[in-house]
Amino acid sequence: MAKANKRPLSNTVRIIGGKYRGRKLAFPDVSGLRPSTDRVRETVFNWLQSAVPAANCLDLFCGSGVLGLESLSRGAKRVQFVDREKSVCKQIEENFQILEVDNANIFCGTADQFLSTSKIRFDIVFLDPPFQQSLLQEVCDQLEASGVLAAKALIYLEAEFPLDMVVLPDSWTMTRSKKAGAVYYGLVERIVGQESVRE
Repeated sequence: MAKANKRPLSNTVRIIGGKYRGRKLAFPDVSGLRPSTDRVRETVFNWLQSAVPAANCLDLFCGSGVLGLESLSRGAKRVQFVDREKSVCKQIEENFQILEVDNANIFCGTADQFLSTSKIRFDIVFLDPPFQQSLLQEVCDQLEASGVLAAKALIYLEAEFPLDMVVLPDSWTMTRSKKAGAVYYGLVERIVGQESVRE
């Protein structure tokens, strides 16, 4: 008897709000890939409720893509996904087709490669790098220096350690923070004068 080609149920995420609410989407087996839980996402998107509609969003270490997909479901203008794993990128593209979205794109490469080449300005950024790799501080600094942030951008951070350990750029202010199990997460507001934003 031929083996079924379907992914196990454990390799799916469920969109919890918006027009795709209840849809389950697959993600591949990749070391370190851990989708944000329903509980965390519910809190985060309550924080972002008024900001997501019509926003340009960036899911920088997208993994399962659930944060970006949740944003699309809730009315984001456009979502840019970024991941270095080819299997992740392939699955994200398949999920675009399943949901029939035409306002999303996947960049298959490192965060550094994307930030050094992107010309798009983002209103919301989801920054959830793999745990235990000491990436968060470096990527916060890269993100601020890259010029891809809107003058009044919101940045979501997720880590395995308290977020007050991260030295935020001068224009960033932590406005919300919570802990769920072993996960620390928070929302940062970036505000700079127009003269500080790269043309």
